[in-house]
Amino acid sequence: MNATEADTFWDGVYATRPAASAPRPNARLTEIVTGLPPGDALDLGCGDGGDALWLVGQGWNVTAADISAVAVERLAALAGSHGLGDRVTAVRHDLGGAFPQGEFDLICAHYLHTPFDLDRAAVLRSAAHALRPGGRLLVVDHGSAAPWSWNQDPDARYPSPREVAADIDLDPATWTVERADTPRRTATGPGGQSAEVIDHVLVIRRTT
Repeated sequence: MNATEADTFWDGVYATRPAASAPRPNARLTEIVTGLPPGDALDLGCGDGGDALWLVGQGWNVTAADISAVAVERLAALAGSHGLGDRVTAVRHDLGGAFPQGEFDLICAHYLHTPFDLDRAAVLRSAAHALRPGGRLLVVDHGSAAPWSWNQDPDARYPSPREVAADIDLDPATWTVERADTPRRTATGPGGQSAEVIDHVLVIRRTT
């Protein structure tokens, strides 16, 4: 499967639903990032932009990247309508080809899953290297499938946070795992339905 197919798929995912006027941030982001000193953040797979806009509200400057041009254009328009265009840089970016330029104090990858070929370990390794000393990489993966998920494969396997950390294979002299657990929560889907889901949460901090 090539990048064009991935573009088309994810553009279709967003184009088939209305643009979000007030997208919500992910629960694990608000839980983990609240209280951290703001700086420069990178949101990988920004989607509707709830995380990016919330981070701006906490004082961060945000680069928000997504493979979907529909998602990126909607976020740029929404940020502009709130007078936040100078704080949110929304960019269409295919992580399978390259990693966004820059150095960051926080890099978030929430539910960075795709039916297309993507070397996630390489992407997350690049993210860790793009952190400034003291910066954090927050990876939140699905540990279960919500009823509204695009992926309803009954044979899907959800690697643990420790497995993800092992795949990234970072030097412990430079990066340390601050958190690796699998909490449960009640999630709300796009149609207002709710279900209990499992998150796989990994927080890696660059120490030097």
